[in-house]
Amino acid sequence: MSTIELTKDNFDEVVSGNDFVLIDFWASWCGPCRQFGPVYEAASERHQDLVFAKVDTEAQQELAAAFEIRSIPTLMIVRENVAIFAQPGALPEAALEDVIGQARKLDMDEVHKSVAAQQAGQTGQAEQPDE
Repeated sequence: MSTIELTKDNFDEVVSGNDFVLIDFWASWCGPCRQFGPVYEAASERHQDLVFAKVDTEAQQELAAAFEIRSIPTLMIVRENVAIFAQPGALPEAALEDVIGQARKLDMDEVHKSVAAQQAGQTGQAEQPDE
């Protein structure tokens, strides 16, 4: 499967419409991005059940800013609308496969419970006086 070019216009539709999305934040002038590109494309061919997408940080500066991308390439994995992984740097093929495997094994029910608990804790902490 070829990668999808994400823009601010299609980002929400692609990410919310798919359960498992890998996103490569990159730029054409970036040497490590060019090295990672073929590794990422090859993984997209091996994992055709997953959505592989790319964000050109030069053309889509608003998206890069929204995700606080400070270094490229940055790989992000979003499962069921939760960012479960984000790491800058060009991953070698074996490391990318390992990350995908770990992301596949995550119990998303537990992840959603943890996110809900964190959100509840943040609002709860704000209401408690200092001790």
